Amino acid sequence: MFKLHDRLAADTVLVHPLTLCQMLCMNNRVWPWLILVPARPDVTELHHLSADDRALLIEEIAQASALLEGMFRPDKLNVAAIGNVVPQLHVHVVARRRDDPAWPNPVWGSGIAEPYAPADLDSLVLRLRDGLET
Repeated sequence: MFKLHDRLAADTVLVHPLTLCQMLCMNNRVWPWLILVPARPDVTELHHLSADDRALLIEEIAQASALLEGMFRPDKLNVAAIGNVVPQLHVHVVARRRDDPAWPNPVWGSGIAEPYAPADLDSLVLRLRDGLET
């Protein structure tokens, strides 16, 4: 049975379940940041997914990327599956700008984090959901 890793559950909010993944929003207002978690139990590596699920994951990464690009017009999108801290397979999709506080370095481990105000996070999640429907 699929269960979201406790760290991801603590740091994110569900935007929408996709066909394969749970689309989550990272609670860090510094960057528009989505995380895709394949809803498959005990998957820690990309190659642990079936070929069909891997193909679907790529499509869902493209969907999340297009969503962030359309909403935020970033200079670059960072897409990565690292998993050194959270072993559950998850893919980060982060909208980056040349003037962001970590540029050009990665956001992971930067120590830069500012949670959203609850109302702002709720508003963002609604906008992301609306963007998925269009």
